[in-house]
Formats: sequence, C-alpha cells, structure tokens
Amino acid sequence: MIGLLQRVTEARVVVDSDTVGAIGRGLLVLIGIERGDTEKQADRLLERLLGYRVFPDVDDKMNLSLSDIDGGLLLVPQFTLPADTRKGMRPSFTPAAAPEEGGRLFDYLVARAGAQHRHVATGQFGADMQVSLTNDGPVTFWLQTKE
Repeated sequence: MIGLLQRVTEARVVVDSDTVGAIGRGLLVLIGIERGDTEKQADRLLERLLGYRVFPDVDDKMNLSLSDIDGGLLLVPQFTLPADTRKGMRPSFTPAAAPEEGGRLFDYLVARAGAQHRHVATGQFGADMQVSLTNDGPVTFWLQTKE
C-alpha cells in the first residue's frame, strides 16, 4: 500500500462541482492500493500517517506528527500510484488492486482512520476528482508498506 503524503495548509476534493472532502492544516494523502495488499498493511500505513513527524516544533524542526497537532487528514484514493512506469511511454496498471479489492481496502483504511483520529475527510473511490491543495513547505513523502 502506498501513501503519498503532503503537508498542507488546506486541501479539498471536488466531485461533480460538490466538495466531498476538505481540511485545513494537516496531511493530504493520496492512497495507492496494490495487488495483494491487506488490512495489516493498511493498519501499518495509518500508524505511520498519524505518527510521522513532518510538522515543525517551536525550533522549526520536523518533530511533530499529525496526532500531535490534531490536524486534518484527507485520504484520497489514487489508482495511478501503483503504476509500473519502468519502460515504454505508457504506464501499466497491472500492479494496482482490482477495483473491488481497492475499494474495500480504502473503506477499511478510512474506517480505521475515523476511529483513531478526529479530523478525517476523504475523496470518493472511483470518481473523477479535482484535488486542490496548498502544499506547506513544500513537504511531500512517499510511504509504502509491504509484507
């Protein structure tokens, strides 16, 4: 499972002209689900998202986590993240989980996030989404969980 996290001052997801998810200060995380991913990997990714120290402390060092600052968490399903781009001029999506499995694991991740953190918003699985954000820093990290 892949999480491309971006520290933001604000972010939102729009589907069909309606805002379906929005946060202020926090993390926008694009979620890529690969074939063979499990709930165990989703749990580990969530643990890292909530605890990853990417926010500045009083000395301007990245020592605070999303949980420490009680920031927003915007989870957005991103089918293209697991793409194989190693050769050719067109990505292969065979590494991505099938839509049914991807949707199930994304819903699982969202439910677990909501049980562990107060400020959770989401994009919409399978929808054509417009995602806007103000990246703070910019600070962007690629997190990947593998068995």
